[in-house]
Amino acid sequence: MTDFSARRTMMVDTQVRPSDVTKFPIIDAMLTVKREDFVPASKRDAAYLGENLDLGGARVLLDPRTLAKMLDALDIENEELVLDVAAGYGYSSAVIAHMAAAVVALDSDEDMLREAQDTLMAAGIDNVITQAGPLHDGAAEHGPYDVIVVQGGVAHVPDALVAQLKEGGRMACIFMDGALGEVRVGYKMDDRMSWRRSFNAGAPILEGFERHDIFQL
Repeated sequence: MTDFSARRTMMVDTQVRPSDVTKFPIIDAMLTVKREDFVPASKRDAAYLGENLDLGGARVLLDPRTLAKMLDALDIENEELVLDVAAGYGYSSAVIAHMAAAVVALDSDEDMLREAQDTLMAAGIDNVITQAGPLHDGAAEHGPYDVIVVQGGVAHVPDALVAQLKEGGRMACIFMDGALGEVRVGYKMDDRMSWRRSFNAGAPILEGFERHDIFQL
């Protein structure tokens, strides 16, 4: 029988802490949330590998290091409302729920979202709202948000997401350029985003976040 508790501890000790992530709420959440419960049954044994986990359809569960460093850079406070874009089976939302007041878990895949809701309920996490809809549209009805996290690659950040971020709010995305990518954290000031590079990472570009060509027929 697999000792997932030991794997969680090993994940934190070998993938998270060595990446200079030391904030207690992040460490505590990643030690507490059962990552193996938030993936398809066939992927449970691979849940703690130090790489993105393929969920099918160009969707991945971000590797633990990338998620932890994104959350570290965002520095989420316990009174803040967070929009988790491309939440998939709900792992990232479950982790964020340990440090935020509330989380809106957005996904376009209703089957994934239903499983996420069931798993969140079973884990006793009651401050996450699941929302189905196109990823690039966000979830305006629950906003505006203090923080937005995009769980996948982007070449372009949709205006709708920027509009749903509070003035002074933060957004983290993995900007992809071919096979290379970097996490940037954006700060909204005067209705515009100011982006700062944080660290290298990679993920498939999400639907609706592709680069927009300037010239279109």
